[in-house]
Amino acid sequence: MRAVVIGAGFAGLSAASLLQKEGWQVSIVEKNQDIGGRARLWEEGGYSFDMGPSWYLMPEVFERFFQLFGKKREDYYKLEKLDPQYKVFFEGEDPVLVSADLGKTRELFESFERGGAAALDAFLRSARYKYDTAMKEFVYRSYTSIFQFFNRKILTEGLKLDLFSSLDKHIGKYFQDHRSKKILEYTMVFLGTSPQEAPALYSIMSHVDLNLGVYFPKGGLNGVAQGLQRLFEELGGKIIRATDVTAIEVVNRKAAGVRTRDGLIEADLVINSGDYHWGETRLLPPEYQSYPEGYWKNRVMAPSMFILYLGVKKRLKDFEHHNLYFARDWGVHFDQIFKNPAWPENPSYYLSAITKTDPSMAPRGCENLFVLVPISSGLEDPPDFRKRYTEKILDHVEKTTGVKFKDSIEVLRVFGPSDFETDYHAYQGTALGLAHTLFQTAVFRPRMRSRKLPNLYYTGQYTHPGVGVPMTLISAELVAEDIKKRWTKRK
Repeated sequence: MRAVVIGAGFAGLSAASLLQKEGWQVSIVEKNQDIGGRARLWEEGGYSFDMGPSWYLMPEVFERFFQLFGKKREDYYKLEKLDPQYKVFFEGEDPVLVSADLGKTRELFESFERGGAAALDAFLRSARYKYDTAMKEFVYRSYTSIFQFFNRKILTEGLKLDLFSSLDKHIGKYFQDHRSKKILEYTMVFLGTSPQEAPALYSIMSHVDLNLGVYFPKGGLNGVAQGLQRLFEELGGKIIRATDVTAIEVVNRKAAGVRTRDGLIEADLVINSGDYHWGETRLLPPEYQSYPEGYWKNRVMAPSMFILYLGVKKRLKDFEHHNLYFARDWGVHFDQIFKNPAWPENPSYYLSAITKTDPSMAPRGCENLFVLVPISSGLEDPPDFRKRYTEKILDHVEKTTGVKFKDSIEVLRVFGPSDFETDYHAYQGTALGLAHTLFQTAVFRPRMRSRKLPNLYYTGQYTHPGVGVPMTLISAELVAEDIKKRWTKRK
């Protein structure tokens, strides 16, 4: 039996390996020359830029994945735990370090406000409970009916899980100082929503961050993608690169393969790990679309990003590996992402200095940086504007961090909404897919199996469990399990 997977990102590589293990002959068709999806590697002037996600969280998900093959993760890539985990620059206030030592983090929160350490203990106890419950009851479980989601556990313990209140209100019950709140809420933008709209269930991310820790895989997240590629190819899988899928072929109400500029790649099963909207509205005829254009117009899309990849020909001692800047009134920036789409004037941002941990990612004595500004999806970024906004952001970073580096930049690449659309077919230039609002969580996300074509599947950030590299691995596992149940007797 033959399967074809669209896209060689984390979800595509993972799903393809799981199917290959079960005896399918799997081919991955990747639009770009490089594997990894958004976690591609770009090399220029001796610098190696990890283009996509850069936070390695929830290490147990990766360990579990490799164990499914009887393998060890460390045979495919090496990990290092970061300490400090990250540095936070607050507008108008001194920066702080968030340590891998929870005791030091307790002291930090106590320095923000009296009773902050005890409040953090209580908050993290609640977050740990939600995390353990979610991982056991909801995350590694697929949904086809709303009744599967609103089960007895939800109905009896929904209040403890805080599904029906906002994260911002939940955190406000424990903390008053804006610095405490921001450290506990910042991850929401990387899940595609604001703290005011995210269910308080997502306080689990503070457990992931502060209890489980932040790690670095050698070579960055692309190093992880390369490890997944090696696993897939060891299993006998094939990757077809630099080949864009132009249509999903339908014969007798079944997916019969995918069309590319080189012709038809026949298959008994198709999995799309690329952009869900593109797959539905561009690759399928209208009569076979489970989610036509009108559906997407009514969704809350996650942010896009304005990213600067910078090769700097000197070392910068005042940055850590991960750095965050939070504007005093960061609510204005959130509104410009989710309520009143506009390019932010005083943005909060993330800055990565990967060479603090892996100097091999730049020439000797140089720094490899990328600056990421979350922005609303759907914004236009014509060339002249990109140039002006690049200068604005570089000036802003130098001013807010006090670190001078503009005059030492020797490599610069801008990546914005139009690039997400061009390189990944991303709907409205989103970097993350669908936002994690309550009614876009679990059963409310698009299904992993087409309603119209029984052998067409979807996996990745649009489906349950959602945004984030660990979630895409879990999504792939759920898809592979469903295929195994439905197709074992046919093989």
